[in-house]
Amino acid sequence: MLINIRKPLLLTVFMLFSFSVVAQESSERTSKIDWSNTTEHQVTIKGERVPYTTTVGNQPVWNEDGKAVASLFYTYYERSDVNDKTRRPLVISFNGGPGSASVWMHIGYTGPKKLKIDDEGFPIQPYGVEDNPHSILDVADIVFVNPVNVAFSRILDEETDRSMFFGVNADVDYLADWIDTFVSRQDRWPSPKYLIGESYGTTRVSGLANRLQSSHWMYLNGVILVSPTGLGIERSGPVGDATPLPYFAATAWYHDALDNSLQQKDLDDILPEVEEFTINEYIPALAKGGFISDEERDEIAEKVSLYSGISKQAILDRNLSISTGFFWKELLRDEGLTVGRLDSRYRGIDRENGGERYDFDPALTAWNHAFTPAINHYLRDELGYETDLQYWTFGPVHPWDRSGNNTGENLRSAMAENPFLHVMTQSGYYDGGTNYFDAKYTMWHTDPSGKLKDRMSFKGYRSGHMMYLRSEDLATSNEDIREFIRNSIPEEGMPAKY
Repeated sequence: MLINIRKPLLLTVFMLFSFSVVAQESSERTSKIDWSNTTEHQVTIKGERVPYTTTVGNQPVWNEDGKAVASLFYTYYERSDVNDKTRRPLVISFNGGPGSASVWMHIGYTGPKKLKIDDEGFPIQPYGVEDNPHSILDVADIVFVNPVNVAFSRILDEETDRSMFFGVNADVDYLADWIDTFVSRQDRWPSPKYLIGESYGTTRVSGLANRLQSSHWMYLNGVILVSPTGLGIERSGPVGDATPLPYFAATAWYHDALDNSLQQKDLDDILPEVEEFTINEYIPALAKGGFISDEERDEIAEKVSLYSGISKQAILDRNLSISTGFFWKELLRDEGLTVGRLDSRYRGIDRENGGERYDFDPALTAWNHAFTPAINHYLRDELGYETDLQYWTFGPVHPWDRSGNNTGENLRSAMAENPFLHVMTQSGYYDGGTNYFDAKYTMWHTDPSGKLKDRMSFKGYRSGHMMYLRSEDLATSNEDIREFIRNSIPEEGMPAKY
């Protein structure tokens, strides 16, 4: 049963009743199947008081026979002083992994609560959340969805084949059905709708844009790609070897590891120079392989060393291309430190200074330090989600079928067939997991014709994979989403045509 309680007095009675009903379930560590609980709140965003309701709940996934085989946990924020939802945007939010809960963008980015961290994103105690004055809830309602086997989402029928959930295309198929049901239950079919995904979530939402449109006739206004993956777009060989270089330059600049001729410049002045070198000189040089001339080999090694902060000899020893793993270990080796993968502003300490790769990602370790305690406290103690289930920040979703990944082409097709659909990419310059120049390459090659580029945009930030953890970028990146939403909602009566 889907229950929606809004009155405070009734809420108290309902919570007492519902918690007694699920007590037996909780003691057996089983999932709620079709349940919700709604509470009332308010937050000040950009100086404006915004009243809202928060619904935590579970909604089933059904198989072809109509049997509930899984239950997905979600958190839905809805501004409560808006009567007409037909012009009110709905943002459907996913994180990535695959196998990652929606915790990251939920209490890190767009939601009305944000993680208690310092201004650069480092963990502090006591753990918890606080109001997010930059949330996009002032302009859009948001639902944070957790796919199967993450957060409190679980498989209900042990006999169900895992291939129904764990794969690029299977993931898109069942989530499209789930979204269809959610939008129907919440009466949001007339609303402008947006998908936002982070990391592998960008693969997910790119596929969903096309599947929702082609199989559910649900047309979107926008897709937001936060720290995107490659979306199935080919980049192996010289392209894949070269595109990390601008990220190397940004990271080396941050750690004062560049030659003074570059270090004294601003990052915004350095990156265009490195990008131009990468496209016009570095990729062509790598394409020559072992038949490159000795003179050109030496010149390219010199330039790559200049831009990366890595010694010329190390680059020559590796046939002009250095792996990201080696870079994280090598850049600050002289200081006995490593740099992070997902955010290279973070530094780590290894057991040994030697070797080709670090022991751990200091960025991810720091984030786990803060996020998991905070989301458990928030959902259980503040929003009243009572369960003995473990909150799976990272859940068991393997083996994951990565075959047939055409999600970049899926997104292009959806845009071509829907003149209202816009796409925005957001990337952090210090992200070594899904580097920003790869994200640009993905954007350029999603539409080889160039006919859709007027509806595509790129935004870069001076932070990492989760750019919103840096206080300055939290404000900027949310404002970029606000502007994107405003610009992608057509005037009333405007036809969708070319």
